Amino acid sequence: MKHMKFLACVTSVLLWAMLFAAYAEAPRDPYQYFFDLSFGDYSEELENAQEQGKKGVMVFFEMDECPFCHRMKDTIMNQPEVQEYYRERFILLAHDIEGDIEIVDFEGNDTTQKIYAEKVHRVRATPVFAFFDLEGNRIVRYIGATKSVQEFMWLADYVADGHYKNTSFTRYKRGRKEELAKS
Repeated sequence: MKHMKFLACVTSVLLWAMLFAAYAEAPRDPYQYFFDLSFGDYSEELENAQEQGKKGVMVFFEMDECPFCHRMKDTIMNQPEVQEYYRERFILLAHDIEGDIEIVDFEGNDTTQKIYAEKVHRVRATPVFAFFDLEGNRIVRYIGATKSVQEFMWLADYVADGHYKNTSFTRYKRGRKEELAKS
């Protein structure tokens, strides 16, 4: 009888541990766990990135009707490991390219989301991932959805580690794939 109670207790503990592990790795809302809360002052976000020791700022140009934006948010940006990895390296901003909300750009100029996307960054299709250094200069622009979590993580490494200075993202990915094939 003692063994049955002990076994039931151990089984219960294991089930709770499995449920907790499954919950801990469950997808999470990207607007809550991936993107930083912003009041639309990008120059202030740049200062925050500097103060927090980040590598820069990433702006995710999106629009509501974009299926590729939704795919990124529903399958990649909702993954806890992606959220933690990106948040360690960058300030992360969501930007509606059709939005009429007023913002302040990296230079301190007043504008709207729509004008900033269209006139300043020439965003015509979404998603666009624009990475800015700590001076507010756009250093990398990636258009479209990534194929996988791994590719999106490589994009973070490509920017944060400065590989963009010497090679294209396509060549960088090819090198990473070759490294994986050898191991």
